[in-house]
Amino acid sequence: MPRVSLPDIEAARARVRDTHIVEETPIEYSRSLSERADADVHLKMEHLQRTGSFKTRGAHNKISLLADDDAFSGRVVAASAGNHAQGVALAATTNDIESTIVMPETAPQAKVDATRSYGADVELVGQTFQEAVSHARDLETEHGWEFVHAYDDPAIVAGQGTLGLELYEQFPDVDTVVAPIGGGGLISGVATAIKERDPSVRIVGVQAEDAATVPQSLLKGEPVGNDDPQTIADGIATGGICDLTFEHIDAYVDEVVTVSDDRIAQAILLLLERAKQLVEGAGAVSTAALLSDDLDVAGETVIPLLCGGNIDVSALQGVLTHAQAARHQLLHLRVRIQDRPGKMAEVSRVLADQGANIRSVRHERAVDDLNVGEAYLMFRVEAAGREHADQLLAGIRDAGYDVERLAHPE
Repeated sequence: MPRVSLPDIEAARARVRDTHIVEETPIEYSRSLSERADADVHLKMEHLQRTGSFKTRGAHNKISLLADDDAFSGRVVAASAGNHAQGVALAATTNDIESTIVMPETAPQAKVDATRSYGADVELVGQTFQEAVSHARDLETEHGWEFVHAYDDPAIVAGQGTLGLELYEQFPDVDTVVAPIGGGGLISGVATAIKERDPSVRIVGVQAEDAATVPQSLLKGEPVGNDDPQTIADGIATGGICDLTFEHIDAYVDEVVTVSDDRIAQAILLLLERAKQLVEGAGAVSTAALLSDDLDVAGETVIPLLCGGNIDVSALQGVLTHAQAARHQLLHLRVRIQDRPGKMAEVSRVLADQGANIRSVRHERAVDDLNVGEAYLMFRVEAAGREHADQLLAGIRDAGYDVERLAHPE
C-alpha cells in the first residue's frame, strides 16, 4: 500500500490550519470552460494562496514536524524552480527556522525575489532543477542541514493532500479532478485524500509533453527520468517522479494525459480573459487538458486545479504573444517591395484601411533572394482573428504586393 494514508493527511490538515500561512481557497464556476468542454467546470483557485501556490501546504506540514523534533539541526535547505522555494521560505521563517534555497539560474526572477522576501537565503546554481537538487544535497552533507525535498517526502505529500480534503468537502459532487504532475507530490496527496473518501471520483493527471515522464513510468512499472525537460510550465519541469509518488499515482490516478506548450499558452490567455485569473504555466496545464482532444469530460462535473500564480512578467509577455499568434491575433508579415520612398506608407495605408494595428515595422535588405533595388518590409500586426488575418493578406495582394505570413517572429 502507498506510504501516505488518509489519517496522515488529516493530521497534516490539523497542522496547517493557520490562516496566516495556509488558507482555504475558493472554487468558482467557469461558464467559458464549461461551454468549451461540454461539462460543468469549476476552478479550484489554489493560486490564491499567500505564496501563489499549493506548495505552502506541504512545506508547512514538514517544517512544523521538524520544529517539534529535538534532533533537528536548526536550518533547512531545499531546491526548487520557484514555488516550493517560497513555501519552504515562508514556513521556515514562520517557525523561526533559517533556510537556504537553491534555485536554477534559469528560475524566473519574480520567484527568486519572492523567495528572498519570505526570509530565505537564495543560491542560484545550474541550469536545471536536478542540478539545483545536487547542490542542495551537497550543502546538506557539508553542514548537516535538513533537506526538504519538493515531493519525495511523506510529510510533503500529506501536506499537499490537504488540498484534496478541502476540495472534496467544498464540492463532494465532483466527478473528475484534474491536477498537474511535476514530481507528483500534489497529485499523490490529492488523489489519496479524495479516493480514500470516494473511490468513484476520477483523478486525471496532466504533464507538459516535452517534460512528461509519468506515462512512460507507468508503462515500465517504475519511475523513468527526463534529463532535459523543456516546457513553459517551469514549475512541473522536475525531470521525473520518485518511488514514493509513483506508488500513489499507480494506486490512485485513473488517467494521465499530456499537453503541448501551445495548449498551455492558450489556457493561460483564456483564464486571463474569461476567468480573470492570472496563472503560470504549471497552474494552467489542468485547464489546457480540458481544451485538448485527449480528455473527455462531457456531461461531468469537473474541477481543474489552478495551482500556481507566480509568472514572470517577461515570461507572461512571451506566452501571450505566442497565444495571440496561434489565435491569428498577432501576425508576422513579410512584404516584398521596390525599395523606394513611400512604399512603407503605401502598405501601411492598406493595413490601416483594413482595420489592422501595426505594432512594428522594419526594412530588411540583406536577403539573398532579393533583386537589386528590392527590400522586405517586416510587419508585426494585430488582427481580430483568422478571418481578419485572411482579409489583410488579400488586401495587400490586391494592392499589387507579394506578401508572406511567417510562422514565427522574424
